[in-house]
Amino acid sequence: MGSIRLKSVEKWFGDAQVIKGIDLDIQDGELIIFVGPSGCGKSTLLRMIAGLEETSRGQIHLDGDEMTHMVPSERELAMVFQSYALYPHLSVRENMGFALMTAGAPKSEIDEKVGNAADILKLDDYMDRRPKDLSGGQRQRVAIGRAIVRKPKGFLFDEPLSNLDASLRVDMRFEIARLHKMLETTMVYVTHDQVEAMTLADRIVVLKDGLIMQVGTPRELYEKPDNVFVAQFIGSPKMNLMPCTTDGGFTTAPSKPAGAVQLGIRPEHIGISDAGGGHCDGVVQVSEYLGADFFHYVDCGPLGLLTVRSSGAMPDIEGQAVGLSFEKENLHFFGTDDLAL
Repeated sequence: MGSIRLKSVEKWFGDAQVIKGIDLDIQDGELIIFVGPSGCGKSTLLRMIAGLEETSRGQIHLDGDEMTHMVPSERELAMVFQSYALYPHLSVRENMGFALMTAGAPKSEIDEKVGNAADILKLDDYMDRRPKDLSGGQRQRVAIGRAIVRKPKGFLFDEPLSNLDASLRVDMRFEIARLHKMLETTMVYVTHDQVEAMTLADRIVVLKDGLIMQVGTPRELYEKPDNVFVAQFIGSPKMNLMPCTTDGGFTTAPSKPAGAVQLGIRPEHIGISDAGGGHCDGVVQVSEYLGADFFHYVDCGPLGLLTVRSSGAMPDIEGQAVGLSFEKENLHFFGTDDLAL
């Protein structure tokens, strides 16, 4: 079991409040990801769950038992840091078994648990190497293995892939997803990379300024954002926003609900036609060719610069005047308070 509950959790550093009354239920066996811009409080919140930061107000529960004021070693949680934090003078085998050794576990138990973790993480061929002889991805797997041998109720990951290059990040995302399915253990994961969040999470917690903006599955956040912040933070390229008017460039105005002041649409939900043939016209300022896709940046005058995603098989239209058509079933409307209508 490894369910975690946060009840009205706050964190203050002097007069500065960085976590502002968060309530959250993390289900047993769930991989939940905290995501948001720098300074939003995601790493602080993770460290509060780990016990590395004191909770100023509120309560933190693990499987129904309060652990708000417990020290980290009493929480039955294992943390994997951004820096691998391996002992350079110890072998992979010794690094992975270090916590068990210091706890006085018998050698037979250490060997069994380290061997099982090495098998899961495909580290069998590296057990006698030192950290300096490993790649970044291998070091990160050793750090994860050190956490696995403790058999915790939950794993806490603090931006574990940020030190890796792009190719290794993709590989390690796969490894973490595979590990989660294999262990069926609760994982709380912090990242600033929304692509990591979208590809790994069962649910995502989007944070801003110490507050939760929305909690949901990747699909829910992408297709039904609660507010402008989530709409533009989740998705790459981000959602287009424009004034919700019936003039200012529309030739055929999509219907809008009462109170709507902004209209949002994802780049892939905009069609390209000849000028005069869509809802608005514009000029393609830049086209970026990515192989399977084109990203077109279209200056639509009063509506602003809109991003349009099209097939990479489409001819390059940079510099051309075009018409843009919006898929009405994929329009999003937001009110004066930036909330979805």
